[in-house]
Amino acid sequence: MRTPHQILLRPRITEKGSMMAETRPVVVFEVARDANKSEIKNAVQAAFNVEVKDVRTMLVRGKIKRRGTSIGKRSNWKKAIVTLGEGQAIDFFGGSAV
Repeated sequence: MRTPHQILLRPRITEKGSMMAETRPVVVFEVARDANKSEIKNAVQAAFNVEVKDVRTMLVRGKIKRRGTSIGKRSNWKKAIVTLGEGQAIDFFGGSAV
């Protein structure tokens, strides 16, 4: 069995994710490509001690990038949008606003 840190690679703090979080308790993570929804749910609950209501996942295609004459491609990755229970929150930056 994998640890939560092997499933949850990093939080994705973006403008779109922040706008979603203003209206409902939602957090966006980059997760392992082979992780399924139940593994992601259990990992978030274990790592952050919160109640998870729903998990939505999607594969994000890597962009084609070019530098001079050489062309390359970024890796594909998996995104998970995790809906938390009422009154639940995850504070990634810790501490109060100054």
